[in-house]
Amino acid sequence: MSDTSIPFRTRMSAGIDRFGGVMLLPVVLAFIAFVLIGQPSTWATLTIAGLAMGMMIFLMASGLSLIFGLMDVLNFGHSAFVTAGAFIGATVLAWLGFWVTGGNPALNLAGLLLAIAAATIFGALAGWFFERVVIKPVYQDHLRQILITVGALIVAEELILLIWGGAPIPVPRPAVLTGSIVFAGVSVEIYRIFAFLLGLVVYVAMYLVLNRTRLGLLIRAGVENREMVEALGFRIDRLFILVFMAGSALAAMGGAMWAGYQGLITAALGSEMMILVFIVVIIGGLGSIQGSLLGALLVGLMANYVAFLVPKMALASNMLLMMAILLWRPYGLLPAVKR
Repeated sequence: MSDTSIPFRTRMSAGIDRFGGVMLLPVVLAFIAFVLIGQPSTWATLTIAGLAMGMMIFLMASGLSLIFGLMDVLNFGHSAFVTAGAFIGATVLAWLGFWVTGGNPALNLAGLLLAIAAATIFGALAGWFFERVVIKPVYQDHLRQILITVGALIVAEELILLIWGGAPIPVPRPAVLTGSIVFAGVSVEIYRIFAFLLGLVVYVAMYLVLNRTRLGLLIRAGVENREMVEALGFRIDRLFILVFMAGSALAAMGGAMWAGYQGLITAALGSEMMILVFIVVIIGGLGSIQGSLLGALLVGLMANYVAFLVPKMALASNMLLMMAILLWRPYGLLPAVKR
């Protein structure tokens, strides 16, 4: 069969896979941006900022990808966990006071880690309650899932407004993570470096759990053939509760990190971020942690590059990116499942 008889999209995919696969797409995007920007220091600053932004979006998107891809649950209430995590993290940071703003780096980091831990634990507990009360009655019914999770989101947002009010809340940033590091003319915020490293640690942990442990094997087997796994004596419903709790905890963790990144938060934070989160999940592919990471990095880099090069296109850039990728790979870049 000649090359001309093979569809162009198939030939393009084969060519990319031959030279390292879709995981090289962020590198390709960064190279194109380097050519267009022309200033190495500016390009490096934008690239590092994009990677850090992508890692924070990954924390939020990976949880939704797990729930959506592995459990087949359309959870439109996911943004409530992001918002709650942001407000709880900000509240804990404010309570700790001198721990965060003082001159002791150890106390600074301890305060931040306590805030992130509080948000993550709350997200896990709230996820358990949400799954048991809201999601459990509507498994296998996507229309009812959409309706009931949107309703739960509205209730959650009203509760957040009731507790914290509608005024913007400032988020103190730990003193040790304040400021920038300048290296070879490139200025990098310390907080962005921390955000990138935290996201990387979370990704490695999730990858190892899902691919190198018995728990991960059971979860993946339950997705493929639930009846067979249950016939072997395993309680798939308990495993899926853990998946939902993990996804909600990650959303809350991402919200807490994003709160420190923004410095000022409102009750609309989660709803605003969900657009990017859904784009990442769709680009990466359902149920794929690697796909979520890849999609988040592409979105973060694209947002920063386009905002610098063509500011008026910044809002539409990631939508255009999603459209282009779906025209090429309808199931996303690295889907774990195809539905």
